[in-house]
Amino acid sequence: MSEEDNKPGSEGDVLLQGAGQADSAESFESLTLDSDLLRNIPVTISVEVGRTSLPIKALMQLTQGSVVELDRLAGEALDLLVNNTLVAQGEIVLVNERYGIRLTQIVPKSARLKLGQEAI
Repeated sequence: MSEEDNKPGSEGDVLLQGAGQADSAESFESLTLDSDLLRNIPVTISVEVGRTSLPIKALMQLTQGSVVELDRLAGEALDLLVNNTLVAQGEIVLVNERYGIRLTQIVPKSARLKLGQEAI
């Protein structure tokens, strides 16, 4: 390869630019994403009923029918997490023989960002 082949803009390089923008770092600010691209990104959704901490000895003694005490009271809101980030709270519902969650509160974006930064 020649020295010219290694320069940005050579054949084979892919440059992302905003529409009508010059070649610069600022052009990335106006870049828009295709909504179909976002719709195909997998996420993990989980519902947390409660938490507890057990020593391994106690964990190994659990059998069918054992009761594990959680940090929440019966009837308290469940947490809906997306990629381990709290996004909403709700209550359990039964719909057509299946369990679901009815959202009762959405966590504001500002609070989600604060929670995410605290985890770092």
